[in-house]
Formats: sequence, structure tokens, C-alpha cells
Amino acid sequence: MGSITEIKHRIAGVRDTKKITNAMYLIASTKVRKARSDLDKTRPYFSALQREISGIFRGHEELKSVYFEPEEGAEKPRGACGILLITADKGLAGAYNQNALKKAHSLMLAHPDNKLFVVGEYGRQYFQNHGVEFEREFGHTAQNPTLKRARAICDILLEEYTSGRLDEVFVVYTDISAGGAEEVCVTRLLPLNKEEFTHEGEGEFEYDPSPEVVLEHMMHSYVSGYIYGVLVDSYCSEQNARMVAMMGADNNAEEILAELSLEYNRVRQAAITQEITEVTSGAKAMKRKGAKR
Repeated sequence: MGSITEIKHRIAGVRDTKKITNAMYLIASTKVRKARSDLDKTRPYFSALQREISGIFRGHEELKSVYFEPEEGAEKPRGACGILLITADKGLAGAYNQNALKKAHSLMLAHPDNKLFVVGEYGRQYFQNHGVEFEREFGHTAQNPTLKRARAICDILLEEYTSGRLDEVFVVYTDISAGGAEEVCVTRLLPLNKEEFTHEGEGEFEYDPSPEVVLEHMMHSYVSGYIYGVLVDSYCSEQNARMVAMMGADNNAEEILAELSLEYNRVRQAAITQEITEVTSGAKAMKRKGAKR
């Protein structure tokens, strides 16, 4: 059992920590709302873009593109497997980073010939400390995702893919499930499956200068939009995980404060009782001494 002064210092320290965790909770909740709002504003554009790509394939079923799976029997490229991993820039977010890293390790084991692209300082530091090779010039942050950053990532991945250095491109990111829990997702970004773009819709259109050229330009916007979506989903999941972690820390702080308050009252009561006992004993001793005189 510590002294009263030590307990008071501990109570003050826990209260200061509780203020920090509560502030981090409020900041994370604000960031989630803003990121979700920005993503919702861009969804109509990319949904329309997907419909237009579907329209091209409806009118030109024989159309071939490097961005889509080759036809059966066609020779497939023999490049490496690209893995785009989305992590956070810092910790204090529960198991958010560790779950994404575990899923990335499983994908790397399934594709030994891989090329790793890491978003977020936490993931880069992790692989550097464990001696795992990754693209060190790929230094994008996970905070405040923007379309500009998504386009920059898209340029790098598409250049690697179209040049043949990458055969496939997978994205490992974290999304919030319907139940509100974080779920790590693995999605193949490239090549795309043509069946996903054969929805029924309006009639045929004429494309100038050609459907191939139009599709080439549209695919860059589509891929960059998809990357922007996973960046925002991961960012929202990170902030949601941080909210849960800070809420848990806040609850733990409340429990610690309750225990420390109880201990403080016990120590204080024991000190008061001891002082009363000492005063009473001293008074009795002086009384006896006076009686002897």
C-alpha cells in the first residue's frame, strides 16, 4: 500500500491520461465523419464510370484490353505479383495494423514472387525491422486520403502492370463490416474480370477515336477511384479502431480511478485512525504522569 502522496500522484496521472484518450476519441470520430462524407461525394462519378465501361463491352464484346483477364487459351504474362498494403502511420488503434500485416504475410506466402507496396509508416517500419523487401520509394502516408494521392499510387501500379513487371495486383485493406467490426479484405485489383462489367443498360454508343482508346483513358480513372475508395475505407477503419481502443482505455481509466480512490480513502482513514490513537495514548500517558505527581 503506497502513501497518500503517492496515491494522489497516481490519481492525477490517470486523470491526465484519461483527458488524452478522451480527446483522441473525439478527434477520431470527427475524422471518420469527414472521410465518409468525402467518399460519398465521389461515389456517383465512379459508379457512372463503371456503367460506361460496361456499355463499351456490351457493344464490343470482342474488345480486348490488358487491364482484363485474357481469353481462355491465351498466353498469360509471367510477371511478379504486386501487393498494395494499406496500414496506418501510427499505432494506438487496437489490432488494426497487426491484422492487415497478418493477411499480407499470408498473401506473400501464396505468391513468393511478389513486389510489396506499403501505404503507412507503421507497415514500412515493420517490414524494415523484419528485413522484408518492399518498395522504399513508395512513401505514401495513410492520413487524410485524397484523389491526388490515389492517382499517384495508380500511376505507379499501372506503369508496373502495363510494362509486364507485374502479372497481378492485389490490395490488402481494412473495411468496416455491417456489424461495425473491422475486417481485412484482399481484392485483386488487376487484371479485372470482364464479367463484372457486362451489366444490362442503355443501347450502344459510338466512341471516338475508338473504343480501345476510350477504355484506356477510363481505366486509369476507374483504378484510381478504386484505390481512393480503399484508402478512405482503411482510414475510416483505422479511426474506428482507434475510437474503440480509446473508449476501452477510458473505461479502464475509470476503473483504475475507482480503485485508487478506494485505496486513497482507506490509507487516509488509517492515517487518521493512527493519529487519533497516538493523541489518545499521549493524553492518557500525560494523565497518568500528572496523577503520580
